[in-house]
Amino acid sequence: MEEEVKLLGFWASPFVQRVIWALKLKGVEYDYIEEDISNKSQLLLQSNPTHKKVPVLVHGGKPISESLVILEYIEETWPQPPLLPKDPYERASARFWMQFAAGKGPSFGALFTSPTGGEKGEKAAKEVAEVLKILEESLGNNKFFGGETINMVDIAHGWLPQWFECQEQLVGLKLLDPKTLPRLHTWVQDFKQLPIIKESLPDYDRLLIHMKSVREKLLAKTD
Repeated sequence: MEEEVKLLGFWASPFVQRVIWALKLKGVEYDYIEEDISNKSQLLLQSNPTHKKVPVLVHGGKPISESLVILEYIEETWPQPPLLPKDPYERASARFWMQFAAGKGPSFGALFTSPTGGEKGEKAAKEVAEVLKILEESLGNNKFFGGETINMVDIAHGWLPQWFECQEQLVGLKLLDPKTLPRLHTWVQDFKQLPIIKESLPDYDRLLIHMKSVREKLLAKTD
């Protein structure tokens, strides 16, 4: 008898979506539990007492937190189909780019929380543009970061479609431009048209309203 799999999440979280995509690509059956972020459940507080955040994967009663850690756990627990290369060097390289996605989060966060225009916003935009350029170069001539099919690196950067597009609209900038970043722009379109990805993406307008509200609250705190 297979052990029960639960996922504690929040609909607007790109980190939760990472886990959903990986589980669906692996064909793992799971129960999804939507959390009220303003009134967190006892299950969430008990499952992730350190950070008290989603996502949390509960497998056989044992909780695993942090999206990239969860992705590694999913790969090891359900190895087929593989979402990381078999070759040790290529596997290490994939892990590097997964961590690259996490490490550059503060740059995108600074852009999101900066007032439109101004020195802080310009600095953040410059940093984000450099990150996107590096991703463009790392993608090379491949359709996906995993080659012809998506892997964990694609999933790690899978927030660029939808979430970053909303962010661009809210801050009034177009950084992921097809003229300056043609390969990365094409990757975004290809990635979000994959059936498993497309069916799980949150509604753009709903996400935009949510992110606008979050941004306004964060900007109010910095006034």
